[in-house]
Amino acid sequence: METLERSREHVIGLFRIVVGLLFACHGAATLFDVLGGPHGAGPGVGEWPGWWAAVIQLLGGAMVLCGAGTRAAAVLCSGSMAYAYFTEHQPGALFPIENGGETAAMFCWSFLLIAAIGPGSWALAPLRRPRRRITTRRIGTTSLH
Repeated sequence: METLERSREHVIGLFRIVVGLLFACHGAATLFDVLGGPHGAGPGVGEWPGWWAAVIQLLGGAMVLCGAGTRAAAVLCSGSMAYAYFTEHQPGALFPIENGGETAAMFCWSFLLIAAIGPGSWALAPLRRPRRRITTRRIGTTSLH
């Protein structure tokens, strides 16, 4: 058990990288007709919700993959998959196995987990230089009486 605890951050980092990569691939497939292309007809530029979902998939997935703005990107990605599940899949049947929504449900919960526990190892965010903090010094005040 101690070995598992020591590798915890690395496992979380690997999980984040894989989930981000797979999600970004979905966005790239839809936007650029690569990697097998979109599932069904590709959306037109700016078309709601398909094109915007693909943009979120590509950019959000890339941010999660790199570990830059991980928590915020993961919340956005999770929400987009919850929206996809409840608008596209759930009306057909209650359970994901019945309505074809397994992928949306798994991505939704995976991104929610990443948002909750953080990026783990190998994230770019900690490499960013911290901003210089501007401090103000209070110079002695004198009152004239």
